[in-house]
Parts: sequence; structure tokens; C-alpha cells
Amino acid sequence: MARAQTTPRVAEQGAPQPYLISAEAYHRMGEAGVFKPHERVELLDGRIYEMTPIGSRHADFVDRLNELFVKAAPLGVKVRIQNPILLAPKSEPEPDLALLLPREQPYAERHPGAQDVALVVEVADSSLEYDRQTKLPLYAAAGVPETWLFDLQNDRAEVFRRPSADGYRLSLRPETDETLSCERLPEFRLDLTQVF
Repeated sequence: MARAQTTPRVAEQGAPQPYLISAEAYHRMGEAGVFKPHERVELLDGRIYEMTPIGSRHADFVDRLNELFVKAAPLGVKVRIQNPILLAPKSEPEPDLALLLPREQPYAERHPGAQDVALVVEVADSSLEYDRQTKLPLYAAAGVPETWLFDLQNDRAEVFRRPSADGYRLSLRPETDETLSCERLPEFRLDLTQVF
């Protein structure tokens, strides 16, 4: 009796496809020690990305923004620094800063989702294209209402509003002497002359 020959399923279906993981599996990997303590990674659209090391200019800029954000944040609003936001079952980016709205369930019990976020901030030096091409579309598709991108290569801010599945529908490039305000928290204001 002749044996039936089998061919790999991949050959029948075309090119191999990446295996996308969920945030739940990503957390289990972290708990199991898959990532070394010094490794900086984040989950975007089911893929794990190694983040570039934080340079001194980037770190100082985030520290300065943190001081200004804490002073300007309305009572009850949390300023979160380089910590996860759960955007979808397969995306958990770690923006440089975020303004989180007050909620009943403590953030210690569950990472914030898009509905908890008033503003996300990315500070980009060497990561400018990664932030623009990879992270901003994910924030918009998840419904994060507003994202600010601080471009350290060109010393300017970019504001993105009106999220949609296709990206942010409104983008602004304010002058460095303007004051930014957050649409969802109009009382929160940032004077760009204190930033650049």
C-alpha cells in the first residue's frame, strides 16, 4: 500500500505568515522571564518590537515634560510616564507620557485603555519614523483622541486629533511660541516656550 504524501500547509496557502501574539500572551512571556530585565520591548499589532535605547536628550526632554504636565494636570488626572496602554487585544504601546482620566477601577488593577486616555505623547529623536508610521496609526485606530509628537530632530511639536481607522484626520504644527491645549481637557495647557 502506498503512503499518501503530504505537503506543508504553508505551500498550499502561500507565503508563511507571522505569528501574532495577544497582550495576554505577551504578559505571560514577561512573567516567565522571556525578556531580560534591561530589555525594552513593546507589543504593537501582535508583534514585539525592541525599543531603541533612551538617549540623554530624549530622557531630559521627557523629564521636563513630566514636570510641566504634573503642574498643569487638572485634579484627578494621572500623568503616566513610559508605561503601557492596552489599545487592543494585540497592542500595548508604552508612550513617553499620557494623561489618564479618573476612573472607578484603580489603574493598579488594569492598564488603561483608549477610553481612559485624554492625551498620548511621543518624544521622537531616532524613533521619528517608527512613531509616525507604526505607533500613531495604532493610537488613531484604537480611538486615542489626541496624540502629540515632539520631534527632537527639528525642535517642533505636531498635534494629531480626530482619530479614525485610517489615522488621525487633523494634524497641526504649532509654532514654538504657541500654547497647546488638550481638547478633552481644555484646562490643561502647555506653553511651548518652556519646552523648546
